Amino acid sequence: MAFDADDEILQDFLVEAGEILEKLSEQLVDLEQHPDDSDLLNAIFRGFHTVKGGAGFLQLDALVNCCHSAENVFDILRNHKRAVDSELMDVVLEALDHVNAMFEQVRNREELTPAPDELIAALDALALPQVAGEPVSNQSVDVPAAPESDQDGGDITDEEFEQLLDALHGDAPVTGASDSSAPDQSPANSSGSADEITDDEFEALLDELHGKGKFAAKPPADDAQTTGGAGPEKGGDGELITDDEFEKLLDELHGKGGSPTTGGSGPAPAKSPQPKAEPAKVVPEKAPASKPAPPREPAPVAETTVRVDTKRLDDIMNMVGELVLVRNRLQRLGSDSEDEHMHKAVSSLDVVTTDLQAAVMQTRMQPIKKVFGRFPRVVRDLARGMKKEVNLVMIGEDTDLDKNLVEALSDPLVHLVRNSVDHGIETPDVREKAGKPRQGTVTLSAEQEGDHILLSIDDDGAGMDPEVLRRKAVEKGIYDQDAADRLTDTECFNLIFAAGFSTKEQISDVSGRGVGMDVVKTKINQLNGQLSIVSALGKGSRIIIKVPLTLAIMPTLMIKLGDQSFALPLVNVVEIFHLNLTRTNVVDGRECIVVRDKVFPLFHIKRWLVKGSNAVTGPESGHVVIVAMGTSKVGFVVDQLVGQEEVVIKPLGRGLQGTPGMAGATITGDGRIALIIDVPSLLQHYS
Repeated sequence: MAFDADDEILQDFLVEAGEILEKLSEQLVDLEQHPDDSDLLNAIFRGFHTVKGGAGFLQLDALVNCCHSAENVFDILRNHKRAVDSELMDVVLEALDHVNAMFEQVRNREELTPAPDELIAALDALALPQVAGEPVSNQSVDVPAAPESDQDGGDITDEEFEQLLDALHGDAPVTGASDSSAPDQSPANSSGSADEITDDEFEALLDELHGKGKFAAKPPADDAQTTGGAGPEKGGDGELITDDEFEKLLDELHGKGGSPTTGGSGPAPAKSPQPKAEPAKVVPEKAPASKPAPPREPAPVAETTVRVDTKRLDDIMNMVGELVLVRNRLQRLGSDSEDEHMHKAVSSLDVVTTDLQAAVMQTRMQPIKKVFGRFPRVVRDLARGMKKEVNLVMIGEDTDLDKNLVEALSDPLVHLVRNSVDHGIETPDVREKAGKPRQGTVTLSAEQEGDHILLSIDDDGAGMDPEVLRRKAVEKGIYDQDAADRLTDTECFNLIFAAGFSTKEQISDVSGRGVGMDVVKTKINQLNGQLSIVSALGKGSRIIIKVPLTLAIMPTLMIKLGDQSFALPLVNVVEIFHLNLTRTNVVDGRECIVVRDKVFPLFHIKRWLVKGSNAVTGPESGHVVIVAMGTSKVGFVVDQLVGQEEVVIKPLGRGLQGTPGMAGATITGDGRIALIIDVPSLLQHYS
């Protein structure tokens, strides 16, 4: 193992191999659904081959051996010597698991744990043809290409080049295309020193493939009658060939026409050049001397990307956050000023700050495909273990969101997808009896809606029965019978997020302990997100997650309780109105209000958050903010509404960390400190 190698080389390997291994898991599951997809087989072969090459350079022998055995399997598969089946995929996926484990050990600079000998032996067995003597469907016979030649851009080996020269020269001596004084080269000499081919020999080779005179420079008009064919005397860059022409040459060797010695459809003639051949006449053109083709635009040499440490991006984002606070402060000061120039300067600063904020946020964005990419394997393994047939459909994989959210959403989404396969999708026989296709479908989708991301997990399974959920809630002591009977269907569905709640009668290694969905709810709440459920018995269920695009800068509704400012995350705010507080009702001992025939619990949060505000009687009227927590909604009574403001979340000091109902603090436009309310935590602690 060569961890003492250049750290930059190791980092390059970790980046490149990490991206390849992320794709391989999804590609392998896709291959099981489309076993005859040649492009997919070649892509998987290249993936293992590339990881093997990088690991070999770093002398990671255990990783090389596992990748090499897997690569051999796909070499057999892509040559149609073996068919793809579930048993083969089980072995290959197990090999990929060991490759991923070793890759993580490389990342952590740990000693590699080799794949088991039994697994390597199983891979080697699968790398043999399925039926002995089965005909191989190879198009080229005379010049066999190496397994990776088609994928590596057409590189040819020295041995193949010698074969090509032997085929062209035959037993006849070779002379220059136009220079009769060039020294003859015998076949033995040509093949023995293939690395040192002369310019004349190479021109003869090109003439055999493309015809004489193709690469000759156009002669000047006045010398057109006296100058012969394409010899060494041609001036300028006439001896050079373009990249396109060289690619065409390689196509002749490996592509459609096979080698020049075969009777393929390529343009190469079978006749070898004669020693005393006359120079080819070049027909003059009525044009000034010029090169045979306009010069190609040079490829850009400068790198278009640069690798940046994520910590540096976090630091830049923090500085942009501070700039946003200064912008808010100047806007407040500018509104109190009558100076027109001040207003223009503040307005310009606002535009620049907004654009800079958006640009920096964009650098932190990652496609949610980084999360979605792991689910084909999760669903495949889970469905195979439970004897179910499940098809996973993914929509909106290119939707971008903050990298911190991408990482934070990974575990909650895994729980939800596993829950859909386990609880939602029925077994094939049950589905068939219900008139459904034997194969169930789980749809995972993502889309951007304003400054939020909507994620949904749909299944066409059995759905949820509200009556069963009510009965379970009573059995577990979450509600008494009367309260459970008053629950709406939506409130019943949300019971699955209660800690320890499960409808499974039998505990398995997948579910049944009531652990998982409560973790999902807690995590989504920490992300200032919302969860909602829609379900129809016998038709399926949908779980919808709404999370902000970023956690760094948060739009809030600024409110006042007495003289103290607080910030309510705007994602939680549903509605605001003014209310006569004397017209409230009491239900189950809790003060409620009725708005458009809907009942909302009412809370005077000033009594919770402001010292000395515990009086039972309050004002006769006040502002009510309806906030959402998951799928439930409550009303908060506040003294004053300040307005909407973007704030930067600052962590609370050591003495205030863990304060119930507080997510952090920020600095308002007037320079004061405002606490940011964590709505779920606030209600859980005080109500």
